[in-house]
Amino acid sequence: MQPADSLATAQNALLEDQPIEKTLSIWDLITSGGIGGQLIMITLALLLFFALYLYFERLMAINAASKIDTNFMNNIKMNITNGKIDAAKMLCAQTNSPVARLTEKGISRIGKPLEDINTAIENAGKLEIYKLEKNVSMLATISGAGPMIGFLGTVIGMILAFHKMASGGGQIEVGALAEGIYTAMTTTVAGLVVGIIAFMGYNHLVVKTDKVVHQMEANATDFLDLLNEPS
Repeated sequence: MQPADSLATAQNALLEDQPIEKTLSIWDLITSGGIGGQLIMITLALLLFFALYLYFERLMAINAASKIDTNFMNNIKMNITNGKIDAAKMLCAQTNSPVARLTEKGISRIGKPLEDINTAIENAGKLEIYKLEKNVSMLATISGAGPMIGFLGTVIGMILAFHKMASGGGQIEVGALAEGIYTAMTTTVAGLVVGIIAFMGYNHLVVKTDKVVHQMEANATDFLDLLNEPS
């Protein structure tokens, strides 16, 4: 045998003896935790989908509620000043926004004491705020439930790992603990991800809602000031 052939044979043998690195995909990481881990991961996936649906649905609704023509109140003021109450009501009916509905409620009470008009607007405002905040509290619930469910998976995984250790006595191998460890680690990470996304979405919607509420209050004040102006 030639020296070159001997060297090549030795190199091939050395390469064959080296361990092959196995790449762990996200899917393998999710499904490697056994039936317990998979059930936890499915639950967290459903919570994540529900949280994203709630966030985008409420975001679109709040964005639509915040859009209003900058000249809306000027047109209302002009119509009321000119005694065109029906025209002002028509303008409110054609404008699909909380501000327009509050203004329409106030216009329908024109002629009554100012305190009664203010009360009617406040009551209508509470209904509009309720509509804006519909289901937003569910995001807060998911932001707290997600990590808790993830930690439940952690406890289940550690129970499985210790059960393996207890069953195997002193002969337990690290590989036998993999299922429990996978369950413990992956569910914790998934639960925290769901909780963080839901928490950030909830706080963003709260800020957006507060801006719409402030817009409603400002326009209601302008309307009441308009009625309080001397003729």
